[in-house]
Amino acid sequence: MPGGPASGPVRALDPSLYGRPEIFALERARVFAKSWRLIGHENMLPLPGDYVTDEIAGRSVMAVRGKDGVVRAFHNVCPHRAGPLATDAQGRCDGAITCQYHGWRFTFEGRLQSARDFGAAEGFDPRDHGLSAVRLETWRGFLFVTLSADAPPVGDVMAPVDASWTDETVQPFALRRSHTIRCDWKAYVENYLEGYHVPLIHPGLDAEIDSSKYTVHMEGEIAVHRAPPRGGENVYSGYWAWAWPWLGINVYEHGVMMERISPVGPEETRLDYLYFFDPGRGRELANMLALSDAVTDEDLRMCETVHRNITGGVYKAGPLSPRHEGAVAWFQARLRRDAGYPA
Repeated sequence: MPGGPASGPVRALDPSLYGRPEIFALERARVFAKSWRLIGHENMLPLPGDYVTDEIAGRSVMAVRGKDGVVRAFHNVCPHRAGPLATDAQGRCDGAITCQYHGWRFTFEGRLQSARDFGAAEGFDPRDHGLSAVRLETWRGFLFVTLSADAPPVGDVMAPVDASWTDETVQPFALRRSHTIRCDWKAYVENYLEGYHVPLIHPGLDAEIDSSKYTVHMEGEIAVHRAPPRGGENVYSGYWAWAWPWLGINVYEHGVMMERISPVGPEETRLDYLYFFDPGRGRELANMLALSDAVTDEDLRMCETVHRNITGGVYKAGPLSPRHEGAVAWFQARLRRDAGYPA
């Protein structure tokens, strides 16, 4: 990590980069639109016509399983007059993808099947009005989309996770939960990337792990968290990681929770928790949800306070701990590079 006796410790991002619409727009174009985004898992789409939706860089995207078994992704936009193709986070198309606005119907491969009651129009060729495809790749059955043709293969990005998460079994999709935080997405990610705060604001988690030995280190674009359990039955025993720029991976003994960090606006972030869990382990899932809710609430209150303080006009960029905040420094350096912020 940069810094040393001559230059002093690495400093945090300038507070002027938080909570501003023009900065959020810049990050949408230079970071979000060029990154891989988790949209779901193949086991959420067992049948032809099953779909999931999400948003990436302000654009709604849907992934749907075709009659040939292949999952494809499209912009969730009808080419007629921009109506939505799907309005739910997850559902099933009855025989075709149907625009919710004017009823145009498309095959699961994206071809226009019928333009309902459109009338005769000279030169109208259905082949010119198919859905716009979105790049989709899978990793361990998880479905990732990107708007970038230049993004490296998602398997390459996630390779460091494969080295530590050796059991490739993914349990069935169990439930989805969402939380909204009134803060810039960067403030939440920075909190996610260090355990320095754990003994002070997370008493329940601190009782489960030895936070004095909590480490976070970067492996490629993956931040790997390690903290030894204190012993006994432990909800949080497993593997935790974060993938640039907005995905948390939490592997437990009986399942996994994928945490999508969703920037909504310059002062709002939504957390989408997707749980994949052993159906026979309801008690363990309930215990995990209880501790997860407590930790999320503690993080929520702190991140909202930090956001207000960063944008309040008093705070100046402070020093980052070389012992605890190396991953925060990596994240901020990557943002400076990709978004073009001054060093």
